[in-house]
Amino acid sequence: MPLQSMTGFGRGEATGQGLHVVVEIGSVNRRQFDNQVSVPRALGMLEPRINEEIQQAIVRGRLTGLISLTHTQRARRKAMRIDEDLAATYLRDLRAAGRRLGLPDDLTLRSLLELPDLVDVSHPEADLEAAWPVVRRALRQALKGLVRMRRQEGQALEKDLRARCGLLRRQVEKIRKRAPGAAARYRAALLERIAEIGVGFEGHEDRLLREVAIYADKCDISEEITRLGSHLDHLATLMRSREASGKALDFLAQEMFREINTIGAKANDSVIVQTVVGFKAELERIREQVQNIE
Repeated sequence: MPLQSMTGFGRGEATGQGLHVVVEIGSVNRRQFDNQVSVPRALGMLEPRINEEIQQAIVRGRLTGLISLTHTQRARRKAMRIDEDLAATYLRDLRAAGRRLGLPDDLTLRSLLELPDLVDVSHPEADLEAAWPVVRRALRQALKGLVRMRRQEGQALEKDLRARCGLLRRQVEKIRKRAPGAAARYRAALLERIAEIGVGFEGHEDRLLREVAIYADKCDISEEITRLGSHLDHLATLMRSREASGKALDFLAQEMFREINTIGAKANDSVIVQTVVGFKAELERIREQVQNIE
């Protein structure tokens, strides 16, 4: 599965069983899965099924959205009931009262509609088992659109990450080539300083060798370079993984920060230090990108 962003939006709608269902879902970055999609009260008993469908499609990110439910026009027509017995009672009693009071008989249909309880347009509760296929169809359509958008952005992120990882590899290689000469450069600099202050070193070459050996051991960064190379290989593998890899990529970026910081602290070399600064700047950009990967 290609990398997926955690940012996206999807919309779906379906009609059936006298119902029209619209689902709109958006997602943004979140370390964990957080479902905040609102379900109407009429579909409350279906919420566990709805959540299960969402979790099958989305692993990580904060989801917000709304599932709306309306009755179709045909269902609304069927739902309207007129109490004709009550209407007849209203007419009889009102006309009788009008005759007693000497009032003209000007009752109209509009007058009747203004009387209470004459027209009932309340909808019966939806048959949830019959409604579920309609809700599921709209939900899956919305999730499909959401995942498609997340994958499109994920492809752009992957292309950017691969380019940046290539730059990191070149910087690691530059450090690798520079590192073996650190001890020799330190020895030459030490001899130069000794010559500048006019102190003879004849007969004490063993002390110089010990000093250089101690420095070479302290500034040895071969293990850190090897681990950085391994981390970059692992990062490339994760980008090809069929599983959600955002958390693993974020952790790997943290480990690479640790290794490059150690190299910067141990390598007493201006060229290596400058390369470390550039590596860390690029790695920070990678980590920002990784924060948006599922």
